[in-house]
Amino acid sequence: MIRVPSPAKLNLFLHITGRRENGYHELQSIFQLIDLYDWLEFEPLDTAEIQIDGLNSVDLEQNLIYRAAQILKPFAQAPTGLQIRLDKQIPMGAGLGGGSSNAATTLIVLNQLWQCGLNSEQLADLGVQLGADVPIFVHGRNAWAEGIGEHLTFIDLEQKQYIVLKPDCFISTQLLFSQKTLTRDTKPSKFCAYQLKPSDFGNNFEPLARALYPEVDEAMQYLDQFGVAKLTGTGACVFIEVTSEMKIDEILAQAPCKAYLVHSLAESPLIHFKVE
Repeated sequence: MIRVPSPAKLNLFLHITGRRENGYHELQSIFQLIDLYDWLEFEPLDTAEIQIDGLNSVDLEQNLIYRAAQILKPFAQAPTGLQIRLDKQIPMGAGLGGGSSNAATTLIVLNQLWQCGLNSEQLADLGVQLGADVPIFVHGRNAWAEGIGEHLTFIDLEQKQYIVLKPDCFISTQLLFSQKTLTRDTKPSKFCAYQLKPSDFGNNFEPLARALYPEVDEAMQYLDQFGVAKLTGTGACVFIEVTSEMKIDEILAQAPCKAYLVHSLAESPLIHFKVE
């Protein structure tokens, strides 16, 4: 049996810079990997069946773990059936990329287990069919992202801690994208500009998330007492960078919803994964 971590991410900012003719939005963002993990267990079966435990709320055909396995099957030189168990720690509908990370983890593990022989670029190209965030987890490094989120420039980021709050709501990404008041024409920028003044970089979805989901607004108001709160992805999670003067335990204990203290990662623990 193989047991591996599947990390979450934060979007340190998220801008929409345009819209394609096919309806997809052009984005700019920074992906920061963090040490909040789901755990995936892979156990070969004697049958050809792929079984998934731990995410019964999602239909099998919609399950990104199952879909990742299916998309990799044509490349398998040594296919086996699998029992895949998910120990879910990353909240769903939170903007932390849990589903995309699970898909990427499945691609990485099965590429080796099934002897597919694909490199990380090939896995990322398959992954983008499952979701725009999947490639970042396949590559396992922090990145400046453009396009629909799949064009990645890997970057080094300063190691930090963050307090992350998960409001008690599930945000519909489709609902946020459909709002007529969503800002879709933020001027494109560069990583060097972010490094000079990160406070100029926000999240275009934040005003809408706060207006449509009172729980998000409450969480942001709470964190704004201690610094500048930000929304990650299309929410619902909000976060703040930890500073030396913060009383972290008090902030976590008095938070209006579930709270996490997380550390940034320089790279995913999966980056050196090898099937023994």
